[in-house]
Amino acid sequence: MKSVKLIAILAASASVFALPASAQDAKKIATVVKIAGIQWFNRMEEGVKQYAADTGTDAFQVGPAQADPQQQAALIEDMIAQGVNALAVVPMSPEALEPVLKRAMDAGITVITHEAASQQNTNYDIEAFVNEDFGANLMEQMAQCMGGEGEYAVFVGSLTSQTHNQWVDGAIAYQKEKYPNMVLVGDKNETFDDQQKAYEKAQEVLRAYPNIKGLQGSASTDVAGIGLAVEERGIGDKTCVFGTSLPSIAGQYLDTGAVDGIGFWDPSVAGYAMNKLATMVMNGEAVTDGMDLGLDGYNKIKLDGKVIYGQAWVNVNKANMADYPF
Repeated sequence: MKSVKLIAILAASASVFALPASAQDAKKIATVVKIAGIQWFNRMEEGVKQYAADTGTDAFQVGPAQADPQQQAALIEDMIAQGVNALAVVPMSPEALEPVLKRAMDAGITVITHEAASQQNTNYDIEAFVNEDFGANLMEQMAQCMGGEGEYAVFVGSLTSQTHNQWVDGAIAYQKEKYPNMVLVGDKNETFDDQQKAYEKAQEVLRAYPNIKGLQGSASTDVAGIGLAVEERGIGDKTCVFGTSLPSIAGQYLDTGAVDGIGFWDPSVAGYAMNKLATMVMNGEAVTDGMDLGLDGYNKIKLDGKVIYGQAWVNVNKANMADYPF
């Protein structure tokens, strides 16, 4: 979704589920993200703040200084102690957060999660899309770039990050089915959502596999770190780099050709959607298969148990990145 349309779309959709100010006064929703200060979650915070402005809800965002499940759990404990009415959480590790989210739900707090389709202690988990399909989408682009053959490596922010692993597993499964002449080398490279670590891991991979043609990232910072390593070696025309990121993070490497393409969903809309769902649950409103949340990419949701799927990904390269100025 183009940034210039964001405020208009969100403002128009807010009326669908907006509450009178008197009913909103007591609502306090804390969005707890994986890590504070990186552009992905800065963008998500824009959506959280927009929801607060549109509805009068006391909605805000917090995140740990490091991508650490224990730090995130401690923050959630703090939010419980502060007496929030709802939590909107992007888990670093869904499994690690099960106990603290159970405590939240036992205390009557509404819980909405994102990027955590297996989460048990949640009212709903909302996904921008079916994760394996998104990974396959990135793999298809990388395979086309690679000519359908050659060695490739994969990167994840964390070995416990469910969505990152689903993207990569979906990509690998798709490659094995569609492109048997491509070969995965090494294990999943863990970067801890840190661009410098992604750069270091990419250097290790490039040293170990000098003929490698493809590198697929998962954390928003992965392709930027990989792109720097590729650029320093002057091998942008010999490698194909794709992954999840934002133009504000990877744009300079898309421009030089060190990164070939990125996929993403607008985290601001995801932040808005989590907060809207939290309000719906608190008000006893039904969530139904096929319903329109009034947000771009979530106009006809698929409901599978407690998991809500949208159709919200976009593919971006040098040619169209200016359409997404965030």
